[in-house]
Amino acid sequence: MSTNYIFEYLDENDFRKKERSVRKYNMLAYKKLTFTYYPEIRKGTFLGKEINRDEKNNTISYELQLPTDELFKKVHGPIILHYTVYTEKGIILLTNITPEGILDEGHRAELSTYKGVMISKTNPEKDMFKINLLNMLQK
Repeated sequence: MSTNYIFEYLDENDFRKKERSVRKYNMLAYKKLTFTYYPEIRKGTFLGKEINRDEKNNTISYELQLPTDELFKKVHGPIILHYTVYTEKGIILLTNITPEGILDEGHRAELSTYKGVMISKTNPEKDMFKINLLNMLQK
């Protein structure tokens, strides 16, 4: 299928905030998303894991895991792009980028990092404890 799909957003402002946060704190993931994944998805090569298929509405939902540092994954979870494809309409609905909490917080305020991982301002002790624990377990 060589249809060129168009991107639409569930909530464009919210999505763009998370996208900018990914750009700020994980440039590799942002570059992959912008220069590799978006063009492929737009061409009709749907990347990631199929999550849901709705035959009635002709939609398929996907989750695409972006390149993420292992320590970041263990502390906050993987960075995942969520999108839904409307096959008949030729539309790709970009719905979300997770983990929402740390990405929203990273957009609102300049977050500090500890051993290369973003630290939440709401609960920095918990994040630092996780990082220290994981580093001790790796030794």
